[in-house]
Amino acid sequence: MDETQLVSVSFDSSAVIAFVAYLILIIGVGIYASRFSSRGISEYFIGGRKMNRFVVALSAVVSGRSAWLLLGVTGMAYAQGPSAIWAVLGYIIVEIFLFLYYGRRLRNFTENRNCITIPDFFAERFNDHDGKLRITIVVIFLVFMIGYISSQFVAGGKAFASGFGLETNTGVLLTAGIVLVYTIVGGFLAVSLTDMFQAIFMMLALVMLPVIAIMNFGGLQELLSSLALMDVMYVDPFAVSVGAAIGFLGIGLGSPGNPHILARYMSIDDPKQFKYVAVVGTTWNVLMAWGAVFVGLAGRAYFPEVEMLPGADTENLFPMLAQLHLHPILFGVVLASIFAAIMSTADSQLLVAASSVVRDLYEKIFKRGVEVPQDKLVLYSRIVVFFIVIFALIFGFYAEDLVFWLVLFAWAGLGASIGPTSILALYWKGTTRAGIFAGLITGTLVTIGWYLIPELKALMYELIPGFFASLLATWIVSLFTEPAPDSKKAFEDMFDE
Repeated sequence: MDETQLVSVSFDSSAVIAFVAYLILIIGVGIYASRFSSRGISEYFIGGRKMNRFVVALSAVVSGRSAWLLLGVTGMAYAQGPSAIWAVLGYIIVEIFLFLYYGRRLRNFTENRNCITIPDFFAERFNDHDGKLRITIVVIFLVFMIGYISSQFVAGGKAFASGFGLETNTGVLLTAGIVLVYTIVGGFLAVSLTDMFQAIFMMLALVMLPVIAIMNFGGLQELLSSLALMDVMYVDPFAVSVGAAIGFLGIGLGSPGNPHILARYMSIDDPKQFKYVAVVGTTWNVLMAWGAVFVGLAGRAYFPEVEMLPGADTENLFPMLAQLHLHPILFGVVLASIFAAIMSTADSQLLVAASSVVRDLYEKIFKRGVEVPQDKLVLYSRIVVFFIVIFALIFGFYAEDLVFWLVLFAWAGLGASIGPTSILALYWKGTTRAGIFAGLITGTLVTIGWYLIPELKALMYELIPGFFASLLATWIVSLFTEPAPDSKKAFEDMFDE
């Protein structure tokens, strides 16, 4: 951490006490959930399909938002003004569809076929006897998940640095350690329950902070007038090109492809409750999104030059604005909200990655036909979580991308490969196993290739071409290949209530 950052940060024991109280709450939930989660891998990875509708709604929302919303979107609104709203509008719209339609189909099928993971779903849907489809999906998960998890640890390090004046690397280690403890102990139940509390923390911070900051500035009109004097783009939500707006809206295409979100739909106790989930989840999505945008706008008014932020980094705006306006105890709550965003995503992704290794590789491939005791599978799952954290830490220490873009790349890779293929698997009985292979590989390669070519990356967000290339490849190859007989029967199972 540089000298400027040290000068900008003040230390207060009240904020530390508030933050530590939050951590005690989270660890306590993990301990509470440990007995249930130790019963078997269904309980450990999807809560035994017994999750309450309110818990599912909040958990689905916050597990998909991560530090990208609190650090990335606030920084984007600081840099570009209210046009940042286009970056959140896409996922809000797409997730309404997921809540109302996609989630129920996925939940019905996975219960009927006893699927615990997304690779389970594809394997059952397409009669994957040789395990090649399952292995392909696991590899895609791990390639993108490691970067995704690493970005959350890096975000935690930044929050510790800007909030408590610690070295960023020390903050990264602390973040990883906290996430590791309650994820290993409590499994999916702990993750979902803590997500519910974390959603409340995030909502409180994203509503409270901009309101107080705007009031202290003299009101909304005064704030907007001041921003307009700097540059009209800071008050114009349409100060963005059509291509950029489409690219931002396309962020929403990643939601049906990110398995840590899909696991929430699989976990609900009653699939008929998805309408309730849609109302609660969408309300939370909208309020948090607008809160993040207004944090960015208020931040621009208080810190007109980016050099005024620690390290000249826009991703430090949220904690710095909170420290400027809030009582130390409330500042501790805001820091807790940042970690809530980080943990709600990192823990969910750790479980998905671990389930891919233990359920889909070890149990279904290496131990096929052999009954492995449930307690042993849970133990192995906890061990795998530990090693994934270590690997993600190593990657995170060498990552140079900003949290915003690192998250978007991983989001794009999963969204472009899993999203189109899962939608067609759920909604088109003509989809074939060969078509799914084509879509998975095409989506992955187009996303990576587009990201690595600067001219293409500048033209459009890699998720959009990756998503539609995968959709097209799955459709075309499916037209020229025959679905397996069992696959047709599996499709009909999705409509069983």
